Order: sequence, then structure tokens, then C-alpha cells
Amino acid sequence: MAEDQKAKAKTEQAKGKAKEAAGRVLGNERLEAEGRAEQSKGDARQAKEKTKDVFRH
Repeated sequence: MAEDQKAKAKTEQAKGKAKEAAGRVLGNERLEAEGRAEQSKGDARQAKEKTKDVFRH
């Protein structure tokens, strides 16, 4: 289960970066903001999983 969440975090981060970059290229501030938000969501999920790992070991 933890590996699934880690993969999901990486996917969210990658999609967010792509959206942010696309928004920047297109001059679309909304898309850029959505990308940053998605990256943040992935960062938070990754931090949560890392914290869980610390307490498992």
C-alpha cells in the first residue's frame, strides 16, 4: 500500500510540473496555478509516506 501511495505522489508531482510548464508557455496563469497546487499535493503525500516509513523502522 505504501508503495502505491509513493507512486501516486510522484505521479502528482510530475503532472503538476507538466501543467505548470504548459501554463507558463501558454501564458495561462490558471493552468500554472493548478500545476503548482498539484505538485504541492504530491509533495504533501510524499512527506506523509516518508513520515510513516520513519515510524515503521
